[in-house]
Amino acid sequence: MENNRSRNITWHHATVTRERREKQNGHKSFILWFTGLSGSGKSTLAHALEEQLHQMGCRTFVCDGDNVRHGLNKDLGFSHEDRRENIRRIGEMCKLFMEAGVISLTAFISPFREDRNMVRRLAGEGNFIEVFCDCSLGTCETRDVKGLYAKARRGEIKDFTGISSPYEKPENPELVVGTDNAMVEECVDMIIEYLRQREIIDCMADRVRTSGNIL
Repeated sequence: MENNRSRNITWHHATVTRERREKQNGHKSFILWFTGLSGSGKSTLAHALEEQLHQMGCRTFVCDGDNVRHGLNKDLGFSHEDRRENIRRIGEMCKLFMEAGVISLTAFISPFREDRNMVRRLAGEGNFIEVFCDCSLGTCETRDVKGLYAKARRGEIKDFTGISSPYEKPENPELVVGTDNAMVEECVDMIIEYLRQREIIDCMADRVRTSGNIL
């Protein structure tokens, strides 16, 4: 059946390439993949960083775990297979954003290393920046305004990461941010500095200065 669905299709190459879009935007496109326990600050940090990048003239988009499950992945549950498919679809979507010259920032628990590595392979060498939001389980539980951890501990939610399902910490992430104690602004500054060191930010800063915008 899979072969029948895949038969007689051809990849069409666009004349407007990723490189041309990056040149027009004035910056490189890539994927910033935030991973960590529920409550570790992934969404908060991703949106704060996007705000900073937006003010610097970048074209960005945040893919949030809950938001995606309202639409694109609303047919998926939380079994191991569905979680893997959830990440696969997000990876494919982020790759399309990257080809469009956009910086993708994702906020997903993405608890399994192999799933995150799958997206890394999909993105290609140098295009995937894994940011581990390192936060203790205890702190995450105190931040849980939805009460999900409490429900999981009562057995009301199955396969809940950190309680009844494992979280596999990244072994070699590009960045580790200690969201347990550090302020959001400090974490944003750390990531911005990393992007500067990779020479992704400088060309954008020049464009902002030229246009007269104030950061």
